[in-house]
Amino acid sequence: MNESDETLVIRSQAGDRAAFEELVRRTARGLFARLYLETGDAHQAEDLVQETYLHAWKKLHQLTDPAGFRAWLFTIAHAAMLDAVRRRGRKKRTASASSETPADSETPLESAQRQEQRQRVLSRLRAMPDRLRLPLTLRFIAEADYESISRELGLTNGSLRGLLSRGLAQLREALKDHHDDA
Repeated sequence: MNESDETLVIRSQAGDRAAFEELVRRTARGLFARLYLETGDAHQAEDLVQETYLHAWKKLHQLTDPAGFRAWLFTIAHAAMLDAVRRRGRKKRTASASSETPADSETPLESAQRQEQRQRVLSRLRAMPDRLRLPLTLRFIAEADYESISRELGLTNGSLRGLLSRGLAQLREALKDHHDDA
């Protein structure tokens, strides 16, 4: 589809599920990437993405500015994430440090080291400016292709590749500096 997001929002508000599905297709990777950066947990991020889209579909009639759909969607996602944190706090349950199951041959020490490295990378990513962090997250965490990322962020292919290169260099340097300090 070559329709603008605004046109798809208007069609969705009129009850067109196919238009909303196209909006989901266009925004899902970016939404997942942002939620993953916030939570550090792929499973939780996936659950929050689903919750966000369900809420957005139910409340789409309340969106007054179709051009602001993406910002509105990210606001819903942020609220869903905060609600999930509150629910976990109320349940007072202790979650394991990692939602991923370690490989069968991995020792507890190796698992802990892998988890620590993952948290270090996420911490460094969170500290980076959006213009570098978002392309890196979309490419390497959400596994989006260059075309999708370019469309999502409004960049040319060359600009995207430059940002990815600079972002990776900055991330490597930040991780190297941490390793040298340790």
